[in-house]
Amino acid sequence: MSNKTKVLVIGGTGYIGNLVVEASLRSGHSTFLLIRKPNKSNPNPSKDRIIRNFKSAGVSFVYGDLHDHESLVKAIKQVDVVISAVGSEQTSDQVKIIAAIKEAGNIKRFFPSEFGNDVDRVNAVGPAKTFFGAKAQIRRIKEAEGIPYTYVSSNSFAGYFIRTISQPGGTAPPRDKITISGDGNPKIVVNKEEDIATYTIKAVDDPRTLNKILYIRPPHNTYSFNEIVSLWEKKIGKTLERIYVPEEQLLKKIQEASFPLNLMLSISYSVFIKGDHTNFEIEPSFGVEASELYPDVKYTTLDEYLDQFV
Repeated sequence: MSNKTKVLVIGGTGYIGNLVVEASLRSGHSTFLLIRKPNKSNPNPSKDRIIRNFKSAGVSFVYGDLHDHESLVKAIKQVDVVISAVGSEQTSDQVKIIAAIKEAGNIKRFFPSEFGNDVDRVNAVGPAKTFFGAKAQIRRIKEAEGIPYTYVSSNSFAGYFIRTISQPGGTAPPRDKITISGDGNPKIVVNKEEDIATYTIKAVDDPRTLNKILYIRPPHNTYSFNEIVSLWEKKIGKTLERIYVPEEQLLKKIQEASFPLNLMLSISYSVFIKGDHTNFEIEPSFGVEASELYPDVKYTTLDEYLDQFV
């Protein structure tokens, strides 16, 4: 174990972060989790449960805070790789991680919190433009500091998209009618969160992913919206009424909606109207594709993922 890469996860009790911690443990890495000191006056039972489970699994805890530079530097000096999985509201706070990495001077690679679209290759509007722009700014700051990196472009989370097939306010895939942004033809990519974590950890000490974007774009998870609906119809033995929302109408909805619906709709515009998951080729100069690099990973296909909802 001592010869394994030492991985620090920041935001490791969150939605994707806890899965990254689990994937790191499975891979045999020495896995560290940055946590704040317990606040007895403001307990968080769900987070405490995750931390207890990690402790029994062998995770090492380091106390620190993004807003405490000294504690952050101290934590980072203990590891080789830093993976940030902080939530979107903390995207800009990652400048503090970058500053601490720069001072520590020992980090072999930094994974900033991305886990979505390639933010340098989007056609975004409204709140999504701001959302993606904040992540792109972190890229520029990190690059200016000369810190080795891997960016993970995992596209859409299956748990968010497939659970309702992107129907706002839904709780399950629809069985009568479905609303589709645009004409439903651009190809989109949907990945199970556990697989995203697995691919992320696979890249930790792989020289092929150093200073590259790791795109998670498996062929069996790349479909158009129309194809996904057809796949679902086949599973339930029923034809859904398809309601198409033209581009102009979606743009109007984005302008009229309040947060967070306007953010969700503007991300939909990027993905479903502009096809930002797949409207460019992955060039070796800037990126690699995960399922090609790691054919040993048996990822969950979109077809398989849908089965649980039938």
